[in-house]
Amino acid sequence: MKVSFHGHSVVKIESQGKTILIDPFITGNGLTDLKVEDVKPDVIIVTHGHGDHLGDTVELAKKHDALVIANFELATYLSWQGVNTHGMSIGGAYQFDFGKVKLTPAFHGTGLETGNNEIIYLGMPAGVLVTIEDKTIYHAGDTGLFSDMKLIGDRHPIDLAFLPIGDNFTMGPEDAAYAASLLSAKKVVPIHYNTFPPIKQDPHKFVDMLKPGVGQVLEVGESIQL
Repeated sequence: MKVSFHGHSVVKIESQGKTILIDPFITGNGLTDLKVEDVKPDVIIVTHGHGDHLGDTVELAKKHDALVIANFELATYLSWQGVNTHGMSIGGAYQFDFGKVKLTPAFHGTGLETGNNEIIYLGMPAGVLVTIEDKTIYHAGDTGLFSDMKLIGDRHPIDLAFLPIGDNFTMGPEDAAYAASLLSAKKVVPIHYNTFPPIKQDPHKFVDMLKPGVGQVLEVGESIQL
């Protein structure tokens, strides 16, 4: 299984001929190496309804008939856009043909700006556990630090965790390092940093805060084999 990072919070999982894309913020993402016309996902997982995570979901899903997995409210909204969806809620898991997906808590905001000085509520933000080929990947989404991350790690041994470090909107490096200790993941990769001025961070300093061998900075387009 190949797991790659593509700027901001975009993560791609390739396994058994399937491509799973998490938070496909491509258009407007100055750090990504992806192009919408070149990406062909079979499955899209969206952690929450902010534009820098929902991104190009609708266009990609329609073009490639991809299944979109998200919280129930967001999935319902996307289904109204003509997208094939599977709605879930926090704490729930479902076995798909490509693997198992479980939504976890995330402490953050939600909603999509309409351009008419309105915000559409799109359900609770989530993290996601994806288990494929007996390996578990945790994408925390956008979140602050919370103590039940230890419970997540205790209940689900994590092979690879993607944690936001940008601060301002999510955990900063210090809190993310503490989160890594709670999760006890075998490998931790920082995400959600340097895309915008308020979330400017040095990912290598974050990795230095972790136990030796645990942290790894993935440059845009780089991957890990699990």
